[in-house]
Amino acid sequence: MLIQSIHPPSTPPSSGDSALMAASRELEAQFLSEMLKAASLGDAPEGFGGGAGEEQFSSFLRMEQARAITQSGGIGLAETIFHALKERQDG
Repeated sequence: MLIQSIHPPSTPPSSGDSALMAASRELEAQFLSEMLKAASLGDAPEGFGGGAGEEQFSSFLRMEQARAITQSGGIGLAETIFHALKERQDG
């Protein structure tokens, strides 16, 4: 399932802002991962019985899914975070 962003991508940040944008994208991915967890995405069916290891690896899967969503445009949170941090950095 491919999720399309409802926000058009903005112009890419300058090279000096790329680290700030990467951090913003990672924060968006962390947020999305928690939302996917709350939605019970990746939970194993009761009969599977993988134990604690299964729970640990499902969190890795959710995080990678969240990163994929963010890299394909996300929900616009990374851009909002970036602009807020940039404004604060610039004073």
